[in-house]
Amino acid sequence: MVSTPGVTYKMFRGLSDEGINILAISTSEIKLSVIIDEKNTLNAIKKLHTIFDLD
Repeated sequence: MVSTPGVTYKMFRGLSDEGINILAISTSEIKLSVIIDEKNTLNAIKKLHTIFDLD
């Protein structure tokens, strides 16, 4: 993540656009983790796959 600017912004913006509230955040140089409501898990996964071209 350190060498790829904008990852955090893309992730937070994408979740926000879907109306998904982030309850907690943890970061390191290579990992970004968030806690969200369980009911939003599938929607968040789909959105992040789309944002980061993981499909």
